[in-house]
Amino acid sequence: MAVKILKKIFKFIILFFICLLSLLLVFGVYVYRISDTDPPQISLTKDIEITPTKVDSSLTTFKNNWLHKNKFHLYEMYLSGDGFERGLAFGKMGKTLIREQELAFTNEIQRMIPSKRYLKFLKYIVGFMNRDLADYVIKEYQDEIYGTSMAASEEFNWIGTNYSRQLNYHAAHDIGHALANMMLVGCSSFATWNEKSKDSTLLIGRNFDFYVGDEFAKNKIVAFYKPKKGHAFMSLTWPGFSGVVSGMNAEGLTVTINANKSDIPFGAATPVSLVAREILQYASTIQEAYAIALKRKMFVSESFLIGSAKDHKAVVIEKTPDAIDLYESKTSSIICTNHYQGKILGKQELNEKQKQNSASVYRYHRLNELLNATPSNTPEQSAAILRDYKGIGNSDIGFTNEKAMNQFLAHHSIIFQPEKLLVWVSTSPWQEGAYICYDLNTLFSNKTQNFNFPLYDTNQTIAADHFLQSNEFKKVQRYLFIENELKLHHAIDPQEVISINPNYYDTYRIAGDEYLRQRKYKEAKQMYGHALSLEIATQEERNLLNEKIKQINSKH
Repeated sequence: MAVKILKKIFKFIILFFICLLSLLLVFGVYVYRISDTDPPQISLTKDIEITPTKVDSSLTTFKNNWLHKNKFHLYEMYLSGDGFERGLAFGKMGKTLIREQELAFTNEIQRMIPSKRYLKFLKYIVGFMNRDLADYVIKEYQDEIYGTSMAASEEFNWIGTNYSRQLNYHAAHDIGHALANMMLVGCSSFATWNEKSKDSTLLIGRNFDFYVGDEFAKNKIVAFYKPKKGHAFMSLTWPGFSGVVSGMNAEGLTVTINANKSDIPFGAATPVSLVAREILQYASTIQEAYAIALKRKMFVSESFLIGSAKDHKAVVIEKTPDAIDLYESKTSSIICTNHYQGKILGKQELNEKQKQNSASVYRYHRLNELLNATPSNTPEQSAAILRDYKGIGNSDIGFTNEKAMNQFLAHHSIIFQPEKLLVWVSTSPWQEGAYICYDLNTLFSNKTQNFNFPLYDTNQTIAADHFLQSNEFKKVQRYLFIENELKLHHAIDPQEVISINPNYYDTYRIAGDEYLRQRKYKEAKQMYGHALSLEIATQEERNLLNEKIKQINSKH
């Protein structure tokens, strides 16, 4: 009797595992099939056969569009037409740049995730999460991304088809900081108007502290769009990217985005950058911007700082996958870092954790301190604020600290004066180089597309920071070089790194790790202990240091 029961149990277990394996196989086939997205249906014209014209070493044209490299090594681009026409022109003129950008992005991902097997697994997971992504992207932007993708390189097909890859890259920011809370985007932005600005006009400044390696930030594009529908606008972007992270339109409406703490997404939604793009192209007031943000479902939590010439003020639209809030300042200035401030979302548990555990609140207070010390703001003073690398009370918290405005890693920094349609764009390195000024009144009034170079107004350039001539700047360069050596798993001199950046907590974590590698446990513990006495950016990093000390104590 007992033997018969055991046989039945054994048969049941075998049947269960056969069913489970069958389900896993079916699911695996399904995930494999949907990991690539079909491009939109579009009638292709003879334009796809036209070769772009290389006018000279700095200028390429395609029909009425052009791509130009200025003396500051910034690319300037003009795109016109409908979605597909713009995307095709982008791809045709920027083919080499798009390949370089994708290579930089994939190299950094492979550095972060060296396992090829895990990368392949991750590809299908992302494909599954984004299986319905196209359903949340308006047709115009699908067409534009498709047009650009036609110039993408086949060498990256191990990730996906050209269109599927380019579409998914627009959601990389969202999935990255939600999946692993990587917070690759820890930005700061602010606005002043009325008595807070010297001439009473609206002024907006922002640092886009988005870091995916130095190579990714090398080729930046100041893009000028004249779409068939909606408003003409400018956007600071990179090769192959149709989304918006910083931009201003011809109506004097600006959009900048700041990441917030998010839960892990389990389904597709509209990428943040494409929501920002839609706002910039189709809104002229705060109310219109809010209406667009309201109707779009998003992957993750984000803040949109919206400046409006027509409303003569700036606000923050705060949005999660489930809710939306509008935060307005009671004064003539507003600040946005990486936490919510509104009555609805500001009280969320996830936001409270973000405030307690991240660098966001500290950076907010430092920015507020800098604005209070600047009673009547100007573009030049905005640049000085964006370049500031000190802590609260002008304290020395070390170079590259996430709690500082200037972390020496910004992809770009930008200043808007919406009522005058002026925009200042930073040049390398980070926000330390000159800010060059573009007058959108002139650029968008041009009817012939025959632009005279240079495009920027040489009379309104904000000079490069004097910091570039200092010994401190050399120390920053050396410190960043050492950090790169660590990424390559090269040995470093602990005492050298301490001498270069002695007030930065992570200097001592780096030194401690090197001593630990050398089995010098006493010295390692001393380094970790000293790091804990300094201004640490996040609670997670503090916990990590305490855990390292705990492990040394338990074993030695």
